[in-house]
Amino acid sequence: MRKTVLLITLLVATTTLHAQLRLASLFTDHMVIQQQSPVPIWGWSYPSQEVVIKVSWDTTTYRVKSLNTTEWRTFIFSPAAGGPHTITIKAGWEERVLKDVMSGEVWLCSGQSNMEWGMHMSADGKEVTEQVNDPNIRLFQVSRFAADAPQLRGEGEWKVCDKEAVRYFSAVGYFFAKRLNGQLNVPVGIISCAWGGTPAEAWIPKSIVYGNPTLRDAAAKLTDDKPWCPTKPEVVYNGMLRPLIPYRVAGVLWYQGEANVGSTAYKPLMEELIKDWRREFLYDFPFYYVQIAPFAGYGEFPSGALLREQQTKMLEIPNTGMVVVTDVVDDVKDIHPKYKKPVGERLANLALGDRYGKEGIAYRNPIFKQMNVEKGKVRISFDYVLTGLVSKGGEPNEFMIAGADKKFYPAKAKIEGKTVVVSAKEVKDPVAVRFAFKNGSLPNLFSTEGLPVNGFRTDSWGEEEVKK
Repeated sequence: MRKTVLLITLLVATTTLHAQLRLASLFTDHMVIQQQSPVPIWGWSYPSQEVVIKVSWDTTTYRVKSLNTTEWRTFIFSPAAGGPHTITIKAGWEERVLKDVMSGEVWLCSGQSNMEWGMHMSADGKEVTEQVNDPNIRLFQVSRFAADAPQLRGEGEWKVCDKEAVRYFSAVGYFFAKRLNGQLNVPVGIISCAWGGTPAEAWIPKSIVYGNPTLRDAAAKLTDDKPWCPTKPEVVYNGMLRPLIPYRVAGVLWYQGEANVGSTAYKPLMEELIKDWRREFLYDFPFYYVQIAPFAGYGEFPSGALLREQQTKMLEIPNTGMVVVTDVVDDVKDIHPKYKKPVGERLANLALGDRYGKEGIAYRNPIFKQMNVEKGKVRISFDYVLTGLVSKGGEPNEFMIAGADKKFYPAKAKIEGKTVVVSAKEVKDPVAVRFAFKNGSLPNLFSTEGLPVNGFRTDSWGEEEVKK
């Protein structure tokens, strides 16, 4: 009897030791695949071995041979939203069966701490965590990892969204998924791939950064790796994002920028990042991002406002969208706004209106369009004002106006329909207006649908030119 047990134990150990069929970390039970799409599936097995894949939603059999490097990759065609399904992968005598697979909408969330911020730390997340039970929402958490060389397999697993799975998960990601699932009535998968404190350079191949003089010079000013996060180009891209490529996603949600405050190259850097990610993921997906929140800790020089200005200009990149969160700040001395539900829901509304074509949803923040001087006053008009403008808690604030001397004065502002008229007695012949253009500005001007008006300046003066 003891010999039999020993033999069985040795056989199991030998089988485990020599198991060659492995899947990329994203392919686990409870996963979500992007509906009605060619979905890449990949893994590793013996060199030149045939891998056979069968799916439960149709009779198609997919066959692919691994390369000499042992890696294999093919595409499966996903069904309409629904499930649960199974995916069976065989290579020789080995077999993997993925169970409880859902077809729906998959979104990748990335960035730094405000995206990583867990439900347990979110003021509006703590209230709902204990009641969370969303079987049609699935969560995949990418562990923090930095690497000088590209990592292939990664670690992690999909989890059904309940109170334990969501407790330390991205609050922005969860609230986005909750609204999307409620509006579309399809399964939603969220991949959280974020690391607090990381600059955008860490999320893009270094060949792109160092191959562009503007980006190279900006990267040279970054502080060496901090105790709590890496800052070097590419290292987080290698360690966290690379193992996900080229999984099919519906789009990307990005909340980052605080670590790049002070850089004048953020927009061109993000242009390259978006271009690279779309190329690697084999899809021109929508890229929606959150503008950094007001924070007084950046100092007197308006470096935070200038970064927000670059983020606004990023809207020139095709298939992008931005949400403004100047009204969710509970403490302007804290770089981490504690309320994440409105952030996630605004991103969801942006996706619902822009990506999914849902009508009746206000999803674009009002953005400066033009100014017209009218007898010593300036009339400001905006894009994306559907019905009108309102101010909360008094007259519109945070407006400044200047003449040719480049000296700004606080301005009185009055809403007139879909425009705002501003003036100051000190400025007889105005030439420039600024709105919410300080690091810690907390403006009170909104669309009637409740979306905050984006900060702006009409001048292009250097700060050294502006008289204080």
